[in-house]
Amino acid sequence: MKIGIFGGSFNPPHNGHVNSLTTVQKKMGFDKIHIIPNSQNPLKIPTDAPAAEHRLGMAKAAFSSYGDAFFIDDTELKRGGKSYTIDTVNELLKKHKSSELFLIIGADNFESFSEWKDYKKLLELVNIVVTTRPGYQIPENDKEWPDYLTSFVADSDFGTLELKTGRSVEFITLNDLDISSSELRKKLRLGRPTEKFLPLAVESYIKENKLYRVSKEKVSDFKVFAEFCAQVLFDKKGIAVRGFDLKEMSSTTDYSIVASGTSTRHTSSMAENLVKAVKDEFNIYPLGIEGVDEGRWVVVDYGALIVHVFYDFVRQEYRLEDLWKKGTELTLTDKTK
Repeated sequence: MKIGIFGGSFNPPHNGHVNSLTTVQKKMGFDKIHIIPNSQNPLKIPTDAPAAEHRLGMAKAAFSSYGDAFFIDDTELKRGGKSYTIDTVNELLKKHKSSELFLIIGADNFESFSEWKDYKKLLELVNIVVTTRPGYQIPENDKEWPDYLTSFVADSDFGTLELKTGRSVEFITLNDLDISSSELRKKLRLGRPTEKFLPLAVESYIKENKLYRVSKEKVSDFKVFAEFCAQVLFDKKGIAVRGFDLKEMSSTTDYSIVASGTSTRHTSSMAENLVKAVKDEFNIYPLGIEGVDEGRWVVVDYGALIVHVFYDFVRQEYRLEDLWKKGTELTLTDKTK
């Protein structure tokens, strides 16, 4: 038996997932791939997502036409809380031998694999399959291996690394489909065509269950909501906090806020604090958040409000306010002064 393991949020599962896993299944000759929707990614800030039952349902729909080669596994959803791969692997080892298990990850996750809980133990327990991702390539020689991996490599030959742990790392080049889940969610929210990106069964599931619609139950007035978010940024020493009403413009959102931080760390901290403050006050997470790891330009998407938090020098480069001149600037003041 050869068993693949592939986890993710599947919010939603798209053609990139299908292309990746069907290619890997053929090239590796897996008897079965466990597709495992997570409960919560411990390395990412939580975002708004369909209920677990719907992410599970969409995953089943995405692979419904591929027979028994793919098994939609609800292990992490049943376990709840933060989803650590080491816990899932330990559960699978109760049924399978260590040599049978292959963890499938993208080249982006391969680079940051040392951030995973008990990553050294994972390199002892499972083999790794690394696939290309848009913007990320697989290493071609030992100089391109991630630093954390070097001490584990016993031998390398023809795209395969033999590890001192007895496990292996194999690299697979895909015909990558450049699909961003956050951009896809935005298209769904705005009612734009998605047939190029989604399996038909997933698209039908989303429509039938009315997923990815912006709920206004918890935010009845987005102008007031924008003012609340601006105050949170003021409280955290945000620089030049400005807001705009864009409803009269051809825009993907009704309101926008832009602010600056004094450093990339300050920028990321402001964005993280905003997400927490909004969750505490309104009980909602953003639809998406991008750039928080780098801290140069963080985008926090609440649907009818999008917040842009820049490292100040980067803000001067992009000058987003110039794009919003036809909108109406909000009067935002720091109420603590």
